[in-house]
Amino acid sequence: MKSILKTSTIAFVSALIAVWAFDQVQTNQDKTSTAYTTMPQVVNTSFTPSTTVSAMSTDFTMAAEKTIDAVVHITNTSVGRSRLPSSIWEYFYNTPSREYPRIGMGSGVIVSPDGYIITNYHVIENATEIEVTTNNNKIYEAELIGADSSADIAVLRINSEEIFPHVRFADSDLTRIGEWVLAVGNPYNLNSTVTAGIISAKSRDLNSYDSNNQSFIQTDAAVNSGNSGGALVNLDGYLIGINTAITSNGMGTFIGYSFAVPSNMARKIYEDIVEFGNVQKALLGVTGNGLNARIAEELGIQETEGFYVAGLEESMGAKEAGIQEEDIIIKINDAPIRKFADLTGYLGSKRPGDRVNVTFLRKGEEKTLSVELKRTPFINYYGMRLRELTKKEANKLDLDEGVHVSAVQNGRLYRRGVKEGDVLLSVNGNDISTVDDVLKLDEDSIYELEFMNQDKERMRFIFE
Repeated sequence: MKSILKTSTIAFVSALIAVWAFDQVQTNQDKTSTAYTTMPQVVNTSFTPSTTVSAMSTDFTMAAEKTIDAVVHITNTSVGRSRLPSSIWEYFYNTPSREYPRIGMGSGVIVSPDGYIITNYHVIENATEIEVTTNNNKIYEAELIGADSSADIAVLRINSEEIFPHVRFADSDLTRIGEWVLAVGNPYNLNSTVTAGIISAKSRDLNSYDSNNQSFIQTDAAVNSGNSGGALVNLDGYLIGINTAITSNGMGTFIGYSFAVPSNMARKIYEDIVEFGNVQKALLGVTGNGLNARIAEELGIQETEGFYVAGLEESMGAKEAGIQEEDIIIKINDAPIRKFADLTGYLGSKRPGDRVNVTFLRKGEEKTLSVELKRTPFINYYGMRLRELTKKEANKLDLDEGVHVSAVQNGRLYRRGVKEGDVLLSVNGNDISTVDDVLKLDEDSIYELEFMNQDKERMRFIFE
């Protein structure tokens, strides 16, 4: 009996303890649940929130509306010659080739309210008639005011007293890789076509081995045949380039990239032609190469970017300012110079008489000099690069007149022995004293040239 009472007492006490313990645990859980419900805890981590940046606007409507009425469709008519006989009579009797009209098409950008247009030179090359069609389908005649074939830029003017919508220029030096752009033109005669893309690269030279000083803006905006001469604009609708070329698989269609002449260069050419009647080209007066790893290794230097000065032109700004051979130009004013196209692209927007600050490396030490840009002393004539004869060169050859031959690209003359350093004395019997004398003579009707070589030997060539 006692054993049963003892066991029951222990069980009862244990049950009381268990009930009390359960009640305490449940009370604590309720408190914890209430705390988390009413005041959640914030735990700091190593993550630091960044400032929120709004995405760049991709609304192109304003830029398109500001541009589309200022881009015109250009039709040029030129004269071609057919050498295919149209009859058996022509075949057997070898009659002269017949002339026939050739029609070319492209685009242009109105850049002033009085109807001046910038386009590509290749759009109107050899044109006998030029016709422009505006976005409202009005047709006008236009005249060629001037052109720079090396930059592939031409300036036209619409023959009308009307006031025209026009595009304003932007500073193409301020464009950035990755920013949105629109290409506006007339591909395949589809008037007023707008495409969008981004700037893929700047200062692009499509052929480092040719004589053209190219410094294109590269974009992935779709450009096709007929877009040449059209506008490349930013999202504010301002002109940053003139669409000029595309990459192609040989079929003449767009496959990913297009190229535009920067607006700073196009604007400078346009203003020169309108104000002076020709293009005022300015040079530093240096020769050399843009650096890369291979050239740096050959020269035994560490720098792989910049322009390496291999030579200096007499009486030009660079030599007069104190720039020396083997200097490496790395900046002009605030523009970095990493390759040759950077140098030519920046100078393409300058005029003779402008001064620029040239920053360069000389044996590893950075220096800056102020240099006056001067008019190019060279002209291209009959496959030769010519400049004025210096007094030193004239005295050496006992000459009173003539022009210096700086380069020979005419294979016919080169095979006959004409070399760099020779002096051109006369053309068709006309004595030559200056390059201006040469420019007055039509190179398409040359039949006689006279030179003097470095051994003071005269050479006369007569062409049939």
